[in-house]
Amino acid sequence: MKILLDECVTKKLKPYLSDYDISTVSQEKWNGLKNGKLLTTAQKHGFNILLSIDKNLQHQQNMENYTISIVILNSNTSKIEDLKEFVPNLKIQLDEGIEEGRIYIIDI
Repeated sequence: MKILLDECVTKKLKPYLSDYDISTVSQEKWNGLKNGKLLTTAQKHGFNILLSIDKNLQHQQNMENYTISIVILNSNTSKIEDLKEFVPNLKIQLDEGIEEGRIYIIDI
């Protein structure tokens, strides 16, 4: 499973998800791509999930056009201290399975 961390998600989250193939928008050199273009590009490069904290994504994208899924951590900040609290429930969801082209909201 290939997971792309959105620009709004700190790269400091990567070590907490070391069981997965993780990359960041910066590593891929996709900084500044708008959400639709980012989803299309990530999907084309084999990513299964865009991991974000941008709650507006769920209202902006027509997921019928994508096989990539969006997983949103329901956090008010991008601080690693806050985001790492979501990891246990995120891992549970990843282990239970992620359906293609869906949006998932992860709470603590």
